[in-house]
Amino acid sequence: MAFIKELAGMIDHSILHPTFTDEVLEKECAVAKKFEVASVCVKPYMVARAVEFLKGTGVAVGCVVGFPHGNSTAAVKVFETIQACNDGAAEIDMVINVGKALSADWVYVENEIRVITAMCHQHLALVKIIFETDYVTNTEDKIRLCEICTRAEADFVKTSTGYGFVKLPNGDYNYKGATVSDIELMRKYAGPNVRVKAAGGVRTLDDLLKMKAAGASRCGATATEGILTEAVKRFGKK
Repeated sequence: MAFIKELAGMIDHSILHPTFTDEVLEKECAVAKKFEVASVCVKPYMVARAVEFLKGTGVAVGCVVGFPHGNSTAAVKVFETIQACNDGAAEIDMVINVGKALSADWVYVENEIRVITAMCHQHLALVKIIFETDYVTNTEDKIRLCEICTRAEADFVKTSTGYGFVKLPNGDYNYKGATVSDIELMRKYAGPNVRVKAAGGVRTLDDLLKMKAAGASRCGATATEGILTEAVKRFGKK
């Protein structure tokens, strides 16, 4: 059972879909409480209520900032961070300015990451920096981001939002999200004090195990109940 607890402690239970209501929030917080996951990751207006639902459970409340596309100004991201922390968020998942990264404006990107990291740490919150690897696809850019996050003393580097939809040749939109190769790359190039979070496309126990083996310490998931129910079946007697 210790291994199941370890797996549950990797999961940030994602409650981020635009259609999720307050009723869904309560239901999903109950799932997080039942399985004793690391945290829930919620939309900004849901933070205070999630904190209330999860009080005394050991499940942290995380909040997204600049979500999902990272296009807010740094000042707006700072405001979102302060508001979320004041509402009780213990973890912040911040999306980088993707356009600035793709423009190779690394001074802007680093300054933004530094200021958000400093604000989170001032409020005793962990910070996870989301690269959005469906858009930032160049290996050298990902390495540069790992180096920036290490210098800025971010707590985590994170692959994706799960909403980095790319238009396919048939006109449909989809995303890859976390891949084993990206997790391995991020673990290699992020500093030893920077953990790695996989997000987007982690839907099964086998997906979670692959990300763990590749070096992820956390995984964002909406299929938490299914993943951990399968873990109990597979590992419960070991």
